[in-house]
Amino acid sequence: MQINIQAQNFPLTNSLRGHVERRLGFALSTRDDHIQKVMVRLCDVNGPRGGEDKCCRIQIVLPHLPDVVIEDTMSNLYCAIDRASDRAGRTVGRRIARQRDRSRSIDIVQTVKTDD
Repeated sequence: MQINIQAQNFPLTNSLRGHVERRLGFALSTRDDHIQKVMVRLCDVNGPRGGEDKCCRIQIVLPHLPDVVIEDTMSNLYCAIDRASDRAGRTVGRRIARQRDRSRSIDIVQTVKTDD
């Protein structure tokens, strides 16, 4: 799985990069073969003023499906990454399951039509 991580308004440390890769690995590992690319953007909206302004935006590119885009903002960037990663894993799972269900129903309809 290709993960592109960018940080805006602060330096991207090795520990932060490792945390993002580890959390996304946990959240998306079972769906790895369905994912083309993952883009992560981390930003500090208010800069040094503080507050709930650490943002994690995850965009996951899936073949033949719309991109999954998850954004979470919290005061702690690690917590924002955790929540966004968990939500992204659940959303990707639902999208893939829906696609699988649709293809099965199309196959069943085609089989019924050919049997007539």
